[in-house]
Amino acid sequence: MMDRQEQNWIAAAQKGDQSAFEALVRLYEKRVYALTLRMCKNPADAEEAAQEAFLAAWQGLAFFRGESSFSTWLYRLASNACVDVLRREGRHRSAAGPSLNDEETVIDVADDAPSPHALAERAELRQQIEEALSALPEDYRQVLILREMHQRSYDEIAEILALDLGTVKSRINRGRKRLRKILLESGNFSAPPASKQSEKEGCK
Repeated sequence: MMDRQEQNWIAAAQKGDQSAFEALVRLYEKRVYALTLRMCKNPADAEEAAQEAFLAAWQGLAFFRGESSFSTWLYRLASNACVDVLRREGRHRSAAGPSLNDEETVIDVADDAPSPHALAERAELRQQIEEALSALPEDYRQVLILREMHQRSYDEIAEILALDLGTVKSRINRGRKRLRKILLESGNFSAPPASKQSEKEGCK
């Protein structure tokens, strides 16, 4: 839900109030840039995509009816801008993001008081996952970035990317599996422990 101040800014901006729109830009610019940087990786491309997204928002604000949240609408514009920039620059496979945090992964780097060694290992793990994400096809990378790094719901991702909900779920599931496979093959990921049944069978 949008708070009252945000709603006021949107309403004013829709009437042509540039200062109100600038307030919306300040509210969302860091989040939008974080998204475009993860999708584009190159800071210059990310900045260009973010600027294009806000320009599209200003030009299209009159058509925003609040059927989805403003952030979801803005993320859709940013995602589209990233695709356009990458297509122009020919860098479809250039993207990355921090480590995933999901029940299906077996990564656990949480530590209440990490030591310097633990911090170094965490940084190395993050780099390994960033490289693995870069190797994923764009369709899988997009949904994982939105889900894992920006905590968008499945419904929001479907709306942002203009996809069916089932397609979103399928791509996230397949993307996680492919990411895990890449990490396993590179030796940067530990396979889940064998089940008790498998251990029993191995002892026969």
